[in-house]
Amino acid sequence: MLCCFGGSVLSSLMLGEPPVAFLAKTTNILLASSVWYLVFYCPQDKFYQCFAFLPLRLLVAGMKEVTRTWKIVAGVAHADSHFEDAWLVMIAVGWARGAGSGLISNFEQLVRGVWKPETNELLKMSYPVKVTLIGAVLFTLQHSQYLPVARHNLMFLYTIFLVVSKVTMMLTRSRASPFARIEAALSHMFFGLQKPPSKVKGEGASSSNGSSVCDQSSSEHPRDGVKKRQAKKTE
Repeated sequence: MLCCFGGSVLSSLMLGEPPVAFLAKTTNILLASSVWYLVFYCPQDKFYQCFAFLPLRLLVAGMKEVTRTWKIVAGVAHADSHFEDAWLVMIAVGWARGAGSGLISNFEQLVRGVWKPETNELLKMSYPVKVTLIGAVLFTLQHSQYLPVARHNLMFLYTIFLVVSKVTMMLTRSRASPFARIEAALSHMFFGLQKPPSKVKGEGASSSNGSSVCDQSSSEHPRDGVKKRQAKKTE
């Protein structure tokens, strides 16, 4: 339930509302519980095997990205109703509503008794958390009328980008973020961060290998001389 309704829990905590408000929607609770039961306890894993079929996986992934857009928009509007024109609050609540399952993962790990600090989404964000943050910023600017785009047009374009990128990543089995090059360029521009060139490592390795070969050859020469001397003595 923490993963399914993590966005509602986080946004409620941020706005000072009851974090258990999602339990009032009985239909959503029953739907989440039934899906959980079928995934883990269906005989012979038939339910999981059906959704492991690639076309169905793509369909479900696309539907999830569509709901992500609606969650971000709802979070931004809900935050504006409590704090009018508060950009940071609107962005934070929209981000939490759209990527709650990722942001609440650390608390979920503590509940399960498994602690993995290397998977902290605030320190090392995954692609869904990053793209949700970008969406929260865009919809906050549009809601404040600083972005001259109609809301339905922005929702359509953002959803198309989410669905296309997610389907592409699933078809290519790639975990690389589409923003990797932009992040590398920005980090180099503002912070001077850059990856060490691979050629230097290759040259260092070759030089070390060359030196080791020379050392081996130089060590082999005196051994050959000693063997020759011993052979002469025996003769």
